[in-house]
Amino acid sequence: MAEEELPGVLILDIGGTHGVLEDLAALLKKHFHLITMKEFLGNKEEMSKKIQSVFVFECRPTIDRELLKSLPNLKVIGNSGVGVDHLDLKMISSFGVKVTNTPHAVADPTADIGMALMLASARRLVEGNVLNFPGPSYFFGIPHFTDDLSESIFGMLSQGKIFRGLNISEASTFPMSHFFLGQK
Repeated sequence: MAEEELPGVLILDIGGTHGVLEDLAALLKKHFHLITMKEFLGNKEEMSKKIQSVFVFECRPTIDRELLKSLPNLKVIGNSGVGVDHLDLKMISSFGVKVTNTPHAVADPTADIGMALMLASARRLVEGNVLNFPGPSYFFGIPHFTDDLSESIFGMLSQGKIFRGLNISEASTFPMSHFFLGQK
């Protein structure tokens, strides 16, 4: 199908600070002729007839009465998030336009963050992080940083023996399999 035959979708921009992510834009291009807000404002008369949808990404573009009046063929506003609180649904429906969203798009990440926050709170993770990473420091007279991890908290967990003989100089090169799998 040629680009002219595809229905037009209005987006704020592609990339940049507030534009649609480039990967998402590539997906949209398979089904729509993408029209950026800049293109639309540069040629409202011609572009307004082509636009049948508006894709709202991170609450942009702003959907207001003026925009809706300028889009006579608009059928649907697709919101890329779960909530539609930023949209005036009564006003939009008065123009005969439908609104869609993606209710389950962030369900798993939201659950993950919720569990992580509960665990961090229950285990006082933030307080422990502050104690361990302000720089070389001492707490109860014991140095927090040592080259011999068998004397650190790992030693208390009976995991210290697997670190003996390892040269751990940077976290980025730390072989986590040694800790989690007990491998040497």
